[in-house]
Amino acid sequence: MSTGSQAAPVALVTGAGSGIGRAIAVRLAGAGYRVALAGRRSESLEATLSELPAQSGSFAVPTDVSDPASVEALFDVVSERAGRLDVLVNSAGTFGPSAAIGEYPLAGWASTIAVNLTGAFLCAQAAFRQMLRQRPSGGRIINNGSISAHVPRPNAVAYTASKHGITGLTKAIALEGRSHGIACGQIDIGNAATEMTRQIEAGALQADGSVKAEPTMSAEHVADAVLYMASLPLDANVLSMTVMATGMPFVGRG
Repeated sequence: MSTGSQAAPVALVTGAGSGIGRAIAVRLAGAGYRVALAGRRSESLEATLSELPAQSGSFAVPTDVSDPASVEALFDVVSERAGRLDVLVNSAGTFGPSAAIGEYPLAGWASTIAVNLTGAFLCAQAAFRQMLRQRPSGGRIINNGSISAHVPRPNAVAYTASKHGITGLTKAIALEGRSHGIACGQIDIGNAATEMTRQIEAGALQADGSVKAEPTMSAEHVADAVLYMASLPLDANVLSMTVMATGMPFVGRG
């Protein structure tokens, strides 16, 4: 595990109230991490918390990652309750509206970028500061990208732009963090089975204009991959990993 302390390492997972974030939180807690769960809805966070081992000492902090004051309050609680932060998993995200670029609503663009990209930046910035000042210093930041960080889906300009932005954010953190013992990597996920992908399972718009059902995979496979990334010593880093349903139309999409 990427910590120099003798106590259980501390991980913070955003978007932990459902889907991929919940699967990651459960997996990390089961592997011995004390997990801080962040998300917008208290009831969803409590549902995740109920799936974690009681002895893990994990806790929930309702948070809006797009709000700087809410993120600051989150990290204050993590510092007070856990004393340090070894791993941040930026998993909060939204797909946003589905519309052609010519008709894409500005409000939808702004809200999608605010959660997916600005929220990841705010949490990463706060984590970076915490990892610099704690003793022993250092830690790891894992950003949830997407296959859309490589190629877009139709009618998803804001989501696509936000996930391409995550790649730049990841590389910038990796560059600036390497002299401080702060590693940063990105996991690009393709069709993990969650509430967000139910429509994809039923039928997703393809680049040629057709609508086709796409295969999905268990979110637990993503959680396993994140655990591997988190468990590396800080002198090793997975900068980029793609985990996807084998049969989905990604390679050669279009």
